[in-house]
Amino acid sequence: MNLIIRLFVTAIVAYLLTKILPGVHFEGFSTAIIFAIVLGVLNLIVKPVLSLFGLPLTIITLGLFALVINAIIILIADYFIDSMTVNGFWWAFIFSIALSLVTSLANSMFSDGD
Repeated sequence: MNLIIRLFVTAIVAYLLTKILPGVHFEGFSTAIIFAIVLGVLNLIVKPVLSLFGLPLTIITLGLFALVINAIIILIADYFIDSMTVNGFWWAFIFSIALSLVTSLANSMFSDGD
């Protein structure tokens, strides 16, 4: 059940961010739900591989390269979802930072302490 709540929170936050950020667009809330699912799968499968290959750069940049990896994950999601549009790397970068911050804040509000 926790997974479903997290996916739904991610979908809501992502949808609201597309209303604020002009460089990221979803055709509707259903796209946000699809995005949350695709993002979860990419974070499970692709992100560990990218993190492993990017480990030297992540160490050199004191962890800041992890933000670039998150932006790349957003761009990969954009590639797979036709009803989603991201206008370049910098919008993906800004979107990924905002999504991470707001989602972690929202998840901490809904967590039951375990």
